[in-house]
Amino acid sequence: MLFDKLIAKRVAAFEKEIIRKYYEEVESMYAKMRGWKHDYRHHIQTMKVHAANGEYGEIDKYLNQLDGDLTKVETVIRTGNRMTDAILNSKLSIAAEKQIQVKAEAEIPVSLSMTELDLCIIIGNLLDNAIEACMELPQDQRLIRIYMEIKGNFLYLSVLNTTAVKKKHSFQSSKGNGHGFGLLRVDEIVKKYGGYIKRASEDEAFSTEVLLPR
Repeated sequence: MLFDKLIAKRVAAFEKEIIRKYYEEVESMYAKMRGWKHDYRHHIQTMKVHAANGEYGEIDKYLNQLDGDLTKVETVIRTGNRMTDAILNSKLSIAAEKQIQVKAEAEIPVSLSMTELDLCIIIGNLLDNAIEACMELPQDQRLIRIYMEIKGNFLYLSVLNTTAVKKKHSFQSSKGNGHGFGLLRVDEIVKKYGGYIKRASEDEAFSTEVLLPR
């Protein structure tokens, strides 16, 4: 009984930390977007000054800087599900800042029966581990592929990332107990909804597939 209470307390603390972390990530992304909107007029005025002085090279340089800045905050996925959009785009914003190439295709034009918390834990942990693995590689080898869609009465999610190490028998994160616990929580949630999860490791890639009742 005491052991069960300790486990329940740890799970509750973990989930509270997950929500806090993801809320901060999403808020950071939206804050950047609001800041860009606020500074829009200033950017226009700056380029007008350069144009008036015939400084076209400076305009080109300024536009490249703006393009790079906007890439970090641009919403790149619209799945049709608001909570999924918030989680995915906050993580993809982090991936862009870490110079990880992301190829994503996701469409979820329906409401999901699972809770937003459970959705956060599954998507967040899979992408956190994919980002972690990519950071062990040179920039030109970093890649994450995300695919989500509704297949009949199921939500299908696939996350693949390049990796520096082939793990034949262990799919635990290398960052310690907290991260390993996150993967266990993903497994527990999939089991709770009667879903299916499959992990596969090849020479230069690691993938996770999840199938959940819609």
